[in-house]
Amino acid sequence: MSLPLPDAARDLLNKPAAHALVITTNKDGSPHATLVWVEERDGALTFNTATGRHKWFNMRRTSHIAVSVQDPDAPRTYAVFEGTAVLSEEGANDQINRLSKKYTGRESYGGFNDKERRVSVRLDLDKISGMGAWIAK
Repeated sequence: MSLPLPDAARDLLNKPAAHALVITTNKDGSPHATLVWVEERDGALTFNTATGRHKWFNMRRTSHIAVSVQDPDAPRTYAVFEGTAVLSEEGANDQINRLSKKYTGRESYGGFNDKERRVSVRLDLDKISGMGAWIAK
């Protein structure tokens, strides 16, 4: 069962300038980090990628990931979310367009590629750490 996101973590994820760093595991066990657009959706941390991307291959092989988000308004405040990545193509095109609007102001994502399909990733949360109001005292 996934842990619920505290309200403060939801607020952080929905800030327009709050980018996330997704850390997956490469085949050789080394970490792979990539910057993504992120949002809270239906009480979960979610982001978007595409088939064929490095992180997509990694998450299909090993679904345990970490996602780090720094508060753009308070740079010493951050959250690290750990859990299991759940991948789905359902609604992924709508999600990337919504994220494009949030991060760029454009109604639709300009990076669509005919050779890949968009994938929505939901994090089933196991743990939150970092510095901020989401940490239990």
